[in-house]
Amino acid sequence: MTTTASRRPQKVSFRDRLLRLAGAVTTPLLPGDYLDLVAPLRAGAPLRGRILAVRPETRDAATVVIQPGRGWQGHRPGQYVRLGVDVDGVRQWRAYSVTSVPGAADGRITVTVKAIPDGKVSNHLVRRVRPGTIVQLDQAQGDFVVPAETPGRVLFLTAGSGITPVMGMLRAGLHQRADVVLVHSAPARDDVIFGPELRALAEAGALRLVERHTDTDGLLGVDELAGLVPDHLDRQTWACGPIGMLDAIEGYWEANGLVDRLHTERFRPTVISPGEGGTVTFSRAGVTVEADGATPLLDAGEQAGVLMPSGCRMGICFGCVVPLREGAVRDLRNGDLTTAVPGDGVLVQTCVSAAAGTCDIEL
Repeated sequence: MTTTASRRPQKVSFRDRLLRLAGAVTTPLLPGDYLDLVAPLRAGAPLRGRILAVRPETRDAATVVIQPGRGWQGHRPGQYVRLGVDVDGVRQWRAYSVTSVPGAADGRITVTVKAIPDGKVSNHLVRRVRPGTIVQLDQAQGDFVVPAETPGRVLFLTAGSGITPVMGMLRAGLHQRADVVLVHSAPARDDVIFGPELRALAEAGALRLVERHTDTDGLLGVDELAGLVPDHLDRQTWACGPIGMLDAIEGYWEANGLVDRLHTERFRPTVISPGEGGTVTFSRAGVTVEADGATPLLDAGEQAGVLMPSGCRMGICFGCVVPLREGAVRDLRNGDLTTAVPGDGVLVQTCVSAAAGTCDIEL
């Protein structure tokens, strides 16, 4: 005798049926895509933040107030966060120090941005972005922080926007646990980011502040530190500022055999020099080619035998978008320049972008 076993149909929950129905109705988008429109900061969504306000600090710097999504895990004073900002239809990633106190009751964080010449993202954040804008976020990172066992004497050497991670430390109360000296350089008094707040701390005796206004006083040389801070080599030192300044400081501390007492933060260690055309490396394919400033990267790659993603010729836009790991490219439609260093997460359209100097395409 043959026995036929029949399977019981699995019970499908109402929630699962609802999600399947929603998926069918919203195709080709997913239900999550619509949730992103109404609740972009919800739990379980990719980490994002909503810009609540932009507060001017100086003529070319502003503090951006952000409400992070529920996935935000907090930060330590001195750490930075990477922001993904959509500028003219292209998502650009940049890193900025968190300048707010950790664990604020309202959950908000702040980053303070200095607009730099030709800085696409920094100028957008300082001058154009509006409250309500959604930005992408990474979790806070970086080791430019004071250890849990706070040193008794601390020296900060900063210039320009290099004051931003230090401000995060001071706002968190470092000056209440240590003897703090801050030597800060800026072109003029009005260019000192957080100037009124820093001067108020100094007047209250919370720290010793040495301002260097380079337009009138000239650049600060490391040989001047002994006169400004006689015990500078006995202090644990944190330095943040332009590359030339940091190179000089590191060389000085190394010459004195005290590199273990020095901590530095370099915002953008790679200097990009844009031009017309250049050497293009397709890193995954292991192919390097010379391209002129008029040939789209898509064509340059295909001519070199690189398998380039693209739907352009079939009328499918944005199929050719790939990461620019490092370097500079120019938009052939309007001449706009896009630069990137490793970690920026910059995407470019290869069909309308040409080399504007040496660049590395992640393909």
